[in-house]
Amino acid sequence: MRAVAPALLAVLAGALAVPAFAPVGLFPLAFFSLALLVGLLERAASMRGGFCLGFAWGLGAFGAGVSWLIIALWRYGEVFLPVAGFIIFLFCAFLSLYPALAGAFYVRWRRGGILRRALLFAGLWVFAEWLRGTLLTGFPWLAIGYSQTPPSPVAGYFPVMGVYGIGGLLAFVAGLLGVCAAGWENARIIGRLKIPAVLVGVVCLGGWGLSRIQWVGSDGPPLAVSLVQPNIEQSLKWDPGYLSEILRINLDLVSAARGDVVVLPEGALPTTFDTVPESTLNELANLVSERNGALVTGVFTREGKRHYNAAVTLGEGGGQHYAKTHLVPFGEYSPPFFEWFYLLASIPMSQQSPGATNQPPLALFGRQIAVNICYEDVFGAELIFSLPQAGLILNLSNLAWYGDSFAQPQHLQIARARAMETGRPMLRSTNTGMTALVLPDGSVPAALPAFTRGVLEVEVPAFKGLTPYARWGDTFALVLALIAVGIGAGVRAKESSR
Repeated sequence: MRAVAPALLAVLAGALAVPAFAPVGLFPLAFFSLALLVGLLERAASMRGGFCLGFAWGLGAFGAGVSWLIIALWRYGEVFLPVAGFIIFLFCAFLSLYPALAGAFYVRWRRGGILRRALLFAGLWVFAEWLRGTLLTGFPWLAIGYSQTPPSPVAGYFPVMGVYGIGGLLAFVAGLLGVCAAGWENARIIGRLKIPAVLVGVVCLGGWGLSRIQWVGSDGPPLAVSLVQPNIEQSLKWDPGYLSEILRINLDLVSAARGDVVVLPEGALPTTFDTVPESTLNELANLVSERNGALVTGVFTREGKRHYNAAVTLGEGGGQHYAKTHLVPFGEYSPPFFEWFYLLASIPMSQQSPGATNQPPLALFGRQIAVNICYEDVFGAELIFSLPQAGLILNLSNLAWYGDSFAQPQHLQIARARAMETGRPMLRSTNTGMTALVLPDGSVPAALPAFTRGVLEVEVPAFKGLTPYARWGDTFALVLALIAVGIGAGVRAKESSR
């Protein structure tokens, strides 16, 4: 029973982190969530205990934060609900292995005073989140740094060290508090709080100062862009009997759009490009060509037996295309030895091929526009390959798979982080939401309400220049994490009394 109570507290601490993210946005909770975990780890007696506490924290965080994945399996993938729930539990358990390893090694290597322990936890946390976002194609959703988009005082670090670096800063500050809280019964603890309090102030002040730096600048006059949100129910999207209605809806929306560039979201034409009726393609091209405009639309393409989740252009600058590179396991391709999954789930277009790496941006009206599709904008280190050539970033998404859940606002928050890291506006055209314009400072000046049909008209300039993150990617954060772990674990200082 003694071991059960800390584990339950760790589950609750993990769940506490979820309201720190969108749509709730109580960003200080991310700090308190990690501080509680550190306080529990301080009382763990073995690596096994640390592993269990980190694992429990992960179950709380991922179980509460990405449970919306069950909607895709159950409602639209036709997987029996208990089976779908078990699959999502196994997935959350797998994700929980990363904080579990951080907890285990923290307990194994902790030594010295408050500062060293906080550095050790921060470094281990960065490596755990980076590995989660990299190994086996990665799943970095709910990386703790995403919770710190504006108005968080540490948001200014995004252009410098990216989401993993900000996660490390949070973990460092949480480590200071967690270690202090674990030793609250010591009479000397009040005196030992002075340095941590100063460090917390320095971190926040540094974020405020960095947010005042203009890393990039606009490049030329604004471009008028129409971002289309068709709002097609996922259960109808792949119904052959509804295809003509979907095409009509898209034609009507393109006709109503006024921008030089009109954008339809991921899979807006729910078939392969070569099977779209020629009359529809001609009408779409004519609608934008009449005003010397361009259309970018999501559609599947194929070469022989290979299918691609793609974006193609019609009208001005027509004939260009982008094929999605970073595919979603199980949703867009089957990992080795998991072919059996498709005996349980019915997912259309689930056997896709990845596009070529480092595809050139789309060239439209003298601007270079880097395209990514849905889940790809979760991988910040991959988006920077299009810089400095690209002055704008365009995301095409379809989150209708996840219904009215946290998926949409969480995805928009991720886009805000990407805009700040890259120093580029992020234009988002989605099926059901959140269709929006995100500026390089992380602000969202325009967005359509979710689950509405419409066109978002925006004017946005391209940007030039490079942020430090665009130059270094995740390297800077990883080097700092390595140094932090080295200081925290490698220096065998005399144990400080608590």
